[in-house]
Amino acid sequence: MEKIIEESKQGESLVLEQKSGNTKKLFIESYGCAMNFSDSEVVASILLENGFNTTQILEEADLVLVNTCSIRDKAEQTVRKRLEKYNAVKKRQNPKMKVGVLGCMAERLKAQFLEEEKIVDLVVGPDAYKDLPNLLKEVEDGNDAINVILSKEETYGDISPVRLMSNGVTAFVSITRGCDNMCTFCVVPFTRGRERSREPQSIMAEIEDLWQKGYKEITLLGQNVDSYLWYGGGLKKDFDKVTDMQKATATGFDQLLEMVAVAYPKLRIRFSTSNPQDMHESVLHVIAKYPNICKHIHLPVQSGSDRILKEMNRLHTRAEYLDLISNIKRIIPDCSITQDMIAGFPTETEADHQDTLDLMEAVKYGFGYMYSYSERPGTLAGRKMEDDVPEEVKLRRLQEIVALQREHSAIRTNEFVGQIVEVLIEKESKKSPEDWSGRNSQSIMTVFPKEHYKMGDFVNVLITDCTSGTLIGKATGYSDMNRNEEI
Repeated sequence: MEKIIEESKQGESLVLEQKSGNTKKLFIESYGCAMNFSDSEVVASILLENGFNTTQILEEADLVLVNTCSIRDKAEQTVRKRLEKYNAVKKRQNPKMKVGVLGCMAERLKAQFLEEEKIVDLVVGPDAYKDLPNLLKEVEDGNDAINVILSKEETYGDISPVRLMSNGVTAFVSITRGCDNMCTFCVVPFTRGRERSREPQSIMAEIEDLWQKGYKEITLLGQNVDSYLWYGGGLKKDFDKVTDMQKATATGFDQLLEMVAVAYPKLRIRFSTSNPQDMHESVLHVIAKYPNICKHIHLPVQSGSDRILKEMNRLHTRAEYLDLISNIKRIIPDCSITQDMIAGFPTETEADHQDTLDLMEAVKYGFGYMYSYSERPGTLAGRKMEDDVPEEVKLRRLQEIVALQREHSAIRTNEFVGQIVEVLIEKESKKSPEDWSGRNSQSIMTVFPKEHYKMGDFVNVLITDCTSGTLIGKATGYSDMNRNEEI
């Protein structure tokens, strides 16, 4: 196996794994959630063993794949524009190029892509990536190819992902797939299937491989990491049917998180995403106990109105959510809490919107991902609820949410001024080649002069200034998190 260093568009050094003897080139783009980016690494690994090395140059690719997101209409429109670009390149420069659509959009639209998007040669859903070599053979034989069958077992736990566009410092490790929650606005259960967890031994083996390769931080990934549950295999919903012995020896998320923290005390650990109804106090105590687990919890709420939460089929109330926030602040006082919020869900009134703003005032999130409601075909909201909030009202409410979040973000970053924070150097600052950039434990981007430090160093930084989204400071020395040989 070879490693080729290339420069990204941002000037960062990226490590591309290549296999000598491979004669074909794969260009792959990912959109949407972190799980899609993690899945693309699985796809690249499968194709690496089938003759494809990855490339960053679209025009030279034999195979172009786009890993898609269906969570919002805007994401789908972005993918369609990319397909138009692929089509133009194929016509003008590389007529032998094959193009495929992966991921959630592929699962949702299925054969429609082959019929409407004339450039598309194959369509592959999130659970069918191991079938890619067979599908590519079909394409080479002149046939369209499609596999979007949802699996009840597939976790790709037996595949060592190729780290695409890697900085050699941070990496994703997938621990669950699918979701059982059935929020009325969300397509994930329909595009990624039922929830199932990955065997702990395979997770630990992947982390060990990353550790040996010098990675400094991992993010444990899942649509709902807090409901991670390994009892020997199968779907989470079948746990009640297993033996008492299987239940007694089952591994939950709190146990998995502690296993990783204990085994790799010099490895920084993050996780995403959590659902409020599944986050238990035991997880909070594990986070508080181990300094290498980042003090940041992304905790989507979507709305501050109990009525809207019920319409969304969110399995928590406003009061339950605020109780959880109180527990987090009590057990992990320095924890940053971030949010997802939807403005303009069907039937949302001004009073409901005000409830959301009031909730934000009560929590004062560090930052958030905020969107206006986008009806997704196939969801319960799409089938049963009228999208009755006018677009201009959605936009105004979203702007109010964003403006309030900006105020709260400024409050949260200002709390760090005068403090020393531990930062993992991840990349060069976008604004100055003289500065490094990396996140602190609370996941706030921090910039400081490079001096003699290098990518992958854990550095203590004295914060002297801030914006609403960035901490600014000066390094005071290496952190204890550095491996002994690096200090």
